[in-house]
Amino acid sequence: MHVIHMGHDVFKANDKVAEKNRKNLDKHGVFSVNVMGAIGSGKTTLIEEAVRHLKDKYRTAVIAGDVIAEMDASRFRKLGVPTTPVNTGKECHLDAKLVEKALGEVDLDNTDLLIIENVGNLICPVDFKLGEHLRVVVVSVTEGDDIILKHPMIFKTSELAVINKVDIAHAVDVDAEKMRDDIHSLNPDIPVILTSKHDWESLETWIGFIELGIGRTQEARKK
Repeated sequence: MHVIHMGHDVFKANDKVAEKNRKNLDKHGVFSVNVMGAIGSGKTTLIEEAVRHLKDKYRTAVIAGDVIAEMDASRFRKLGVPTTPVNTGKECHLDAKLVEKALGEVDLDNTDLLIIENVGNLICPVDFKLGEHLRVVVVSVTEGDDIILKHPMIFKTSELAVINKVDIAHAVDVDAEKMRDDIHSLNPDIPVILTSKHDWESLETWIGFIELGIGRTQEARKK
């Protein structure tokens, strides 16, 4: 009897395409960010803020992934940036193949920053690399301060964590500092940012983190 490890084969195939995507982005000097998080965590709003404040300094494009992606895509287009919607249908995550296809619609020669909004989910995106340079997980205080320990893998495999909507933490009886501690118990080295759309200083930290990555990519390309 032969045992076929389907999951392993799928992930391995995805990783190969992700590596291809990464090389393509590197060739064009594009810094890419994969923004993950549950529905309602505030991913779209955080991306909007980043686009709004970076688009005049860096050539910015967005890939909007969702079961039906046009709604969020239209929000990004209103900001005047090229946006490619990717409908995942029944799938609860983007994968490298979908991103590879979407990259064919992005003018990479005229892009410095590519933000990819993943499907609203804390489980499915974990195992699927896209070729991104930065994996971000966004979680909101409205999801409860036990949400991190319920979904450990996405925090273990991300490179930046954002705890969002902290301005209403008291109203929903949630301790944002406990959430930060829980993230660090899973991934001690990950930077954690506390944000609110009503607090410009916190948004500036979020945007600054992205800008730092763009700068590093541009410096690497000069060498």
